[in-house]
Amino acid sequence: MTIYPDGSGKMKINYWMNFHSSENIPVIESIGIFNPDSIRNEFSSDFTKVTFIEAKSDTTDSTLHAIIHLDFTHVDSLSKLKVFSQYEFSLKDGASGQKIYTQFIPPITTGFGIDGSKYSVTYNIDFRGDIVTHNATNQIGKNLSWSYTLPEIGRGKTISVTFKPFKLKETPYWIFILSGLVLLVVIIFLLKKKKD
Repeated sequence: MTIYPDGSGKMKINYWMNFHSSENIPVIESIGIFNPDSIRNEFSSDFTKVTFIEAKSDTTDSTLHAIIHLDFTHVDSLSKLKVFSQYEFSLKDGASGQKIYTQFIPPITTGFGIDGSKYSVTYNIDFRGDIVTHNATNQIGKNLSWSYTLPEIGRGKTISVTFKPFKLKETPYWIFILSGLVLLVVIIFLLKKKKD
């Protein structure tokens, strides 16, 4: 997930599961978690826009995969989606010029004799700003990640980050173009002056 200073952002979700034989695929797909139409219905709303969906089976390693990309208008609104109803997304103002992001990771049950210790969940969030404090399990630059096995999540975990956001979402392309043009004019001016 990428969170911009105004609370809007982008999210990419990738999940997969093993299947034991190709005969199981229709049964698993009928549940809906690997059906593109069902996925679109789950993630579409007034405040989200699904930009990409891919659901596929990989017979080389006997897995089913689903990949979803979506844009959202404000991260707090994600909790209104049924699929995220227990996640308690929150972005609030903190100390001077800072933002505090929190998100609950609810317990995940497997059932049917499936050993939860063999499965893990990872959340990667890219914050557009300077990180002040966090409880992530890993950090690379401004990208924080939280990785847990299902037993480690237990009754739930809370993601918490305090950051000082950049003023712009991203540097607009026109700034680079304008800077390049100004530099070009200065170079031309200096070359003409040198000839004189």
